[in-house]
Amino acid sequence: MKPTEISIDKKLGLLIIQWIDNHHSEIPFGLVRAACPCAACRGGHENMRAMPDPKVFDQPLPEGAKAEIKDIEMVGSYAISFLWGDGHHFGIYHWDYLRALCPCSECRK
Repeated sequence: MKPTEISIDKKLGLLIIQWIDNHHSEIPFGLVRAACPCAACRGGHENMRAMPDPKVFDQPLPEGAKAEIKDIEMVGSYAISFLWGDGHHFGIYHWDYLRALCPCSECRK
């Protein structure tokens, strides 16, 4: 699954992705940050997963600088990474991982 367009709406705090299958995802910045796949955020390499922990949808989401996307960078042709307002920049979010973060009712079935 690949995106055809990626943008951010800083005013609404949303990562917006249009997918090749015409699905549209609007993922709150706080959810993207709460699901950061880096070893530091997961508590070590032994806790890293190929997909987001489903519990991320039920926990309080970070706010403020920690959940503010400052910049997006492509990682090859398979992922993106973010520079967060608090300086964090270690997570690499591959396309399947981001699609699994879509909070819409269709994806949360």
